[in-house]
This record gives sequence, structure tokens and C-alpha cells, in this order.
Amino acid sequence: MKVLALDSSGLVASVAIVENDCIVGEYTMNYKKTHSQTLLPMLNEVKQMTELDLNTIDAIAVAAGPGSFTGLRIGSATAKGLGFALNKPIIPVPTVDGLAYNMYGWDKMICPLMDARRNQVYTGLYEFKKDDAEYVLETVQEQCAVDVKEIIEKINGMNREVVFLGDGVSVYEDQIKDLVKVPYSFAPASCNRQRAACIGVLGMKLYQKGISQTAAEHAPDYLRLSQAERERGERLNA
Repeated sequence: MKVLALDSSGLVASVAIVENDCIVGEYTMNYKKTHSQTLLPMLNEVKQMTELDLNTIDAIAVAAGPGSFTGLRIGSATAKGLGFALNKPIIPVPTVDGLAYNMYGWDKMICPLMDARRNQVYTGLYEFKKDDAEYVLETVQEQCAVDVKEIIEKINGMNREVVFLGDGVSVYEDQIKDLVKVPYSFAPASCNRQRAACIGVLGMKLYQKGISQTAAEHAPDYLRLSQAERERGERLNA
């Protein structure tokens, strides 16, 4: 199976081609330009460097949310456009699950943290369980948008060692150090941000379970209202 994977859900933009158990190519950037400027040129570069005929892919995996509202729209619009043009299915991969997949084989609790502003994070809790010759990602707490203190309280109550990763770590590092009561660590730079390769690998596993959408069906999963919608609601309530 050959999958084109896209992730523009956060500060990172990433494109990958995953074929069976091989990462054929991956282009990941964590720099200033907006994803609207980078994602399609990155896709084109990967396509050219791997001599990829897009018609040969089986599906398009995309980080479907939560995350940056603008970033999610760019990623989903790109996936939908390709899905329509190529008549290929879209595999919506939960963003936080994909981020957790960076820690494949980790034997402790995994807590991705994406900064959602207003002292909130997009987060969840995960662990890997051995199943024959591979590890399977299991969800302990489904991805959600909560106050950072809330997820820390949940971690403290579980009394298990945990690793934190994601762009929210640097934002909430002081609170983590002050409030976390269990042993913890921070993932290194090599595996602490979104990667399209993880979206692609996890996407293939979801596809094998029958999880996919048509281009017409696909839409991002924001998990919460946008800032503009929240402010409009506050004005109406006032």
C-alpha cells in the first residue's frame, strides 16, 4: 500500500510518501513561512525527488485535527483537492494520535501537548502495548482541548511515568515542572514535533480497519470553536 501523508496541523509542515513498511520520502519544515506558502511546494519537491506518479498512491492520509484552524484548513483543502482530482480516499488521522506515534515502542505513558492558546492544550494520553512482533498504540485519554492543569491532574492521578512532547511543552514547561508529581521526561528534538511519516504509518493502520472518507465527506475536526466564533458568542451573551 502506498500513502501520501500530510500534516499542517501545527507549527510544522510535513509531507511524506509511505509505502508498506518504508518511508520513501519525507519533507518536514518548522520555520517562519505559512503553510499556504510551503505545503504544495514541499509536496511537489517530494514528488519530483521520488519520481512519484500521484495516480499510483492508494490513499491520502491527513492530520485531521485538532490544531491550528488555518493549518488544518490548508491541509484538509490540499487533501480534498487531491482526493477529487485523483479519485482517492482520504484517511483522517487524529492529530494528537499522530504526534504520540513519534514515541513508538515507548514503555511509559505518552502525553502530547499542542498549544491551543488561552492556557489550553490539545492533548491526550497514550501507551504502546506489545502485540506479537509490533507495538500497538492504545488510547488512554482521547484527544481533547482542556486547560493544561486538567491534564496534569489526570496524569498525577494515574501515578505513572510520562513523557511530554509537542510545541506546548515549551509554552507550559514551568507549569509542568511545578505541578507534575510523577516521574516525567521531555522527548528530544528528533521526535517531539509532528511528522507526516507518522501520519502515513498510522493512516495505513486505520485504513486496514476500514477507516477512510471520500473527498466530499472529509472535513477537519477542530474540537472547539474558533476565536472569532468564541468572541461572537461572548458579544451575543453580553
